Amino acid sequence: MPATTLSPAESLALWRIAQTEGIGPMGFRRLLARHGSGRAALEALPRLLAKRETPARIPSLDDARREADAMAKLGARFIFWGSTDYPSLLALLADAPAMLAVQGDAALLAQVPSFAIVGARNASAAGRRIAEDIAEALTEAGVLVISGLARGVDAAAHQGALRVGRTLAVLPGGLDVAYPPENAALQARIGREGALVAEHTLGTAPLARHFPKRNRIVAGLSLGVLVVEAAERSGTLITARLALEAGREVFAIPGSPLDPRSRGANDLIRQGAHLVESAADVLAHLPEAPNDAPLFALAHTPENPISEDVPPEATPGEYGQLIDLIGMAPISVDDLLRRCHLSPPALQAALADLELEGRVDMLPGHRVALSGRG
Repeated sequence: MPATTLSPAESLALWRIAQTEGIGPMGFRRLLARHGSGRAALEALPRLLAKRETPARIPSLDDARREADAMAKLGARFIFWGSTDYPSLLALLADAPAMLAVQGDAALLAQVPSFAIVGARNASAAGRRIAEDIAEALTEAGVLVISGLARGVDAAAHQGALRVGRTLAVLPGGLDVAYPPENAALQARIGREGALVAEHTLGTAPLARHFPKRNRIVAGLSLGVLVVEAAERSGTLITARLALEAGREVFAIPGSPLDPRSRGANDLIRQGAHLVESAADVLAHLPEAPNDAPLFALAHTPENPISEDVPPEATPGEYGQLIDLIGMAPISVDDLLRRCHLSPPALQAALADLELEGRVDMLPGHRVALSGRG
């Protein structure tokens, strides 16, 4: 699939592949690399899915057309991995989404520098004010502020950015689902004045398993992530960890040791995160480009589009070795690469095939686990 403007037929084919249960980001890329286009991959997909013990339904062409029509009414569109308009920073993630739904100015996805501000939902008044003020100052300095539109710090960051410019919000459900409900007006404003991004189809309600996926997109679109108030075991720290795994910079606001909401941020600083008191501290350490990509990062990016070259195949014995190494507890794909005897392209291909067969699940944070489905 060359990195050019997609035809409507190709876009619909890619949507149907991306929405087939169990395909996942790696399976999506493997199919395109093997078959050269979305339409050819879609034609081959039923045969590949027949290997599963539990059948998976491929969305129909009518399903795809209804989604495309509904997206058009929202003023939204699809962006697929491997196309020229797919954000290059996000494409560096090993588990970058196969498809993004975007409402608003899609050009914002490519804006650099970009920076995420995240934090506690039950943030203090001081925490919300700090998030607003830093977001405003960064936006004035030409930095795109990104967050997840959650209540508390996320909403404050978006509001601060909107005082002087635009912002980008990543949603845990469909573009047409206001979450949390009290942020409905803010979400609508960002859709008009900035951009909303979702990995899920319209009408998808936010579920617990969607939030880590949302967090990886927030981190993947950003050169760095600032944590403003976070408890020791919070979803905010997942975003910080995903940023570190992607080679991005992590920043944190120090807080009182008496406030449980500050313990996570204080711990990040102890571990080497940049201490931040103002936007100047962010600008002083914000890199121009991401650090080294993960060991297992794919070579196929918008600058190096998908070709028809198929990665080397693993042998049946090597597939068995991988299953033995992968358990129900998630394991880093980089760790798996070090423990097996496959090259990165061969491991990529093997995991994609195993995911297509329903035997493993690819998880946020570049991890894999047995699925128990096949």
